[in-house]
Amino acid sequence: MEFTAKQIAEFVGGRIEGDEQATVNTFAKIEEGREGALSFLSNPKYIHYIYETLSSVVLINDDVQLEHEVKPTLIRVKSAYEAVAKLLQLYESMKPRKQGIDPLAFVSDKAQVGKDVYIGAFAVIGDGAVIGDGTQIYPHVVIGEDVKIGQRCLIYPNVTIYQGCQLGQQVTIHAGSVIGADGFGFAPNQEGYDKIPQIGIVIIEDNVEIGANTCVDRSTMDATIIRKGVKLDNLIQVAHNCEIGENTVMSAQVGMAGSTKIGQWCMVGGQAGFAGHIHVADKTFVGAQCGVISSTKGDEQLIGSPAMEPRQFFKSMAILRRLPDMYRELGELKKQMEALKQ
Repeated sequence: MEFTAKQIAEFVGGRIEGDEQATVNTFAKIEEGREGALSFLSNPKYIHYIYETLSSVVLINDDVQLEHEVKPTLIRVKSAYEAVAKLLQLYESMKPRKQGIDPLAFVSDKAQVGKDVYIGAFAVIGDGAVIGDGTQIYPHVVIGEDVKIGQRCLIYPNVTIYQGCQLGQQVTIHAGSVIGADGFGFAPNQEGYDKIPQIGIVIIEDNVEIGANTCVDRSTMDATIIRKGVKLDNLIQVAHNCEIGENTVMSAQVGMAGSTKIGQWCMVGGQAGFAGHIHVADKTFVGAQCGVISSTKGDEQLIGSPAMEPRQFFKSMAILRRLPDMYRELGELKKQMEALKQ
């Protein structure tokens, strides 16, 4: 499908510099641009590519000042990154959606399947499951008994959703993820450990996206809850009875211990870890590999392990780098003191 620069500018609310009839039929990174491609420039360190790219149209921020003329047609917008995201969403929505139940899938006659649903080969839909209209379930997915899945969800191959869990509308779960496995609950005794039955569920609200091979454990009682708008990367562990607040995002390999509560609009870097039974307040930024061991005040930045404010962290690191010299000086001072005593 082909679009003109004028059509694109009208859609994203941009201002054209150049040929408004320039056409594009694909997307490309600005450094790999080619004729007929739409690119974008939002990071200043890539600005030199604007003078050499072969892309036909480039989205660019309003405030970017160029040193000389460029070949592609420019569409100036408030945020090029947001504009290209909007266009990619449009492009994705125009792809045809799969429909129908593959003859190699197993769907219980006690399950309820809505309209325009796709269920791929070797998928299993258990007793009492409810699948909402327009939902797509790819091959080898297992939907347990009494699972409820809302409308227009997207469940990629090899996802397992255990019994009783609930998904809202437009939830995306990527390949290999497990929703509702038992929480890690064991009570020590003289002979080993007694398993504590995990009788709760997982509730995932609307517009949540969960990356590949991420695990969200069912609660001991009540529910582990992923609130609406949350985005989880690949390889994340959400333990039993945790709650992640609305519109919070987490990068890969984050680990949450049991009963941790994360507030709204938090941003969590890769490999960060959270101790159990703490509350991370709204709008907290947690840096990569950060170790959060206590509750936070909110609207703050944390880095390091144990977690601390950036200024405190960098002071500590400056001292830490000096420790070898300080240790050597201390040794010399001890020798001098011993010599004075003698």
